[in-house]
Amino acid sequence: MSNVIEARGLSKSYGSFAALKNVSFSIPFGRIVGVIGANGAGKTTMLNAILGLTRFDGDLQVLGQDPRMDRARLMENVSFISDVATLPRWMKVSQILDYVESVHPNFSRAKALDYLARTKIPLAKKIRALSKGMVTQLHLAIVMAIDARLLVLDEPTLGLDIIFRKSFYASLLGDFFDHDRTIVVTTHQVEEIEHILTDVMFIRDGEMVLYETMDDLAEKFFEVTVDAEKGEALRALNPISETSALGRIQFVFEGISREELKKYGEPKRVGLADLFVAKMTGGQS
Repeated sequence: MSNVIEARGLSKSYGSFAALKNVSFSIPFGRIVGVIGANGAGKTTMLNAILGLTRFDGDLQVLGQDPRMDRARLMENVSFISDVATLPRWMKVSQILDYVESVHPNFSRAKALDYLARTKIPLAKKIRALSKGMVTQLHLAIVMAIDARLLVLDEPTLGLDIIFRKSFYASLLGDFFDHDRTIVVTTHQVEEIEHILTDVMFIRDGEMVLYETMDDLAEKFFEVTVDAEKGEALRALNPISETSALGRIQFVFEGISREELKKYGEPKRVGLADLFVAKMTGGQS
């Protein structure tokens, strides 16, 4: 088994609304894949299918298993953080650690405690007495302490301050990720995860419009900013987006070589957020 996830013709509809439309992709082991899309694009529906939380059409294999048929066995090797941390509010922090330790064979209490030691969460406090950010931190500590082969993160740092967000992603690389594990993450804070990704997937209206390695993106997409008088020459090269500000025009190109673009200006790497806007909207302004 060379791929952790294999999807062929993955589709999901809610009545007349098609949330996913014939999506196909493969994710190998040892990758960190960012799934980027606007609200309602189909990101969470795709993650729910991977986790066996929703029915779907098409073929989907996760760790060699069909999530519709083998979810209980599959989840022994999968961890998941949703955009809304849901933990039993009547339990104390120490009690939730007791519970997870008793039901999950791959949970390390020592790792969870080490992670919690970096926060201000008291073990004796009930979850309902914690702030929203603390509940999210607790959820992260539990999930990160599970020895899973696949980690699925749906807006994992929503509601957390920037210091903890940066600490979380550093821990993700230092304490969890290795070449035998795979991480799939969605977030609207694209700039914060760009540096950790190996691959990126753009979804729009239930369809996959881009799936590339970060290395390939750097060679396939360039931006060039020029004075307005050079605009017509660059428009002839069919840019995928064009934006204007302060008398200068920024173009984003796909599949045009760096050498060709150097005739007009200095080609630069396109940031992931700017590339997303370019692919989704054309960036006209």
